[in-house]
Amino acid sequence: MPLSEPAIDCHVHVFDPLRFPYARDTWYVPTPAETGTPAMLAQVLDAHHVKHALLVGPNSGYGLDNRCLLDTLKQGGGRYKGIAVVPNDTGLSELQDLQAAGVVGVAFNAALLGTDFYANTAPLLQRLRDLDLWVQVQIEGNQLVSLNPLLQDSGARVLFDHCGRPEVKAGVQQAGFQALLKWADSGRACVKLSGCAKFSALPCPWVDARPYVAALIESFTPKALVWASDWPFLRAPARIDYGPLQRWLKDWLPDAADRHQVLWDTPQRLFGFKA
Repeated sequence: MPLSEPAIDCHVHVFDPLRFPYARDTWYVPTPAETGTPAMLAQVLDAHHVKHALLVGPNSGYGLDNRCLLDTLKQGGGRYKGIAVVPNDTGLSELQDLQAAGVVGVAFNAALLGTDFYANTAPLLQRLRDLDLWVQVQIEGNQLVSLNPLLQDSGARVLFDHCGRPEVKAGVQQAGFQALLKWADSGRACVKLSGCAKFSALPCPWVDARPYVAALIESFTPKALVWASDWPFLRAPARIDYGPLQRWLKDWLPDAADRHQVLWDTPQRLFGFKA
């Protein structure tokens, strides 16, 4: 059954290849079953009583082409906010244009591109800080250890994808995950409770991810955590359905007030969604 409480999904993608063809040099071409048009997204959200969503520009399919994302933001009438994928040398005026269109941050995908790819991004991070935009960071394993000085020095607000994608067999004491937990006291970081399929070594419900989720909830508290589905589940190792993801959130956060904070209050406050 869908959640009865109001919800905001903080990580979804849109793929509309008929209207916005994929880039020829894309990292990965989504299959027809992975297509997620704006109309499909709206139907999924409506069916599960999800009022808003944070659209994340995918490296797969579109790379640096944000046209599909921006079109969806425009057509959404305030239902969506966006995270864009931009070149490392993107200037202030370009970021301001994106911000005016509903973009609230820029994606850094170190899990795909490596940490060295972002070595020259201090000026970009400063511009993000000055505009109060987020840098959304997807790291895996211990990548945060090397990326941390850049992020800490920037002063920018940091949104961490998919529980930090720890090396699940290394335990919660691994250096990368401990570096993530230390961000809890910064006052400028948020973590998405999402993407367990990306780091779990088990089939769903990804029981081995539970200690990491519990540690994040304890350290960050619901005031700095949001929930996300990762719809339409690009490159998933096995079938994922939207409804069970919502149900598992009830297992992680049995207290209704905590769930309301994660599902609604925190993302509404941090990303500027209207009630």
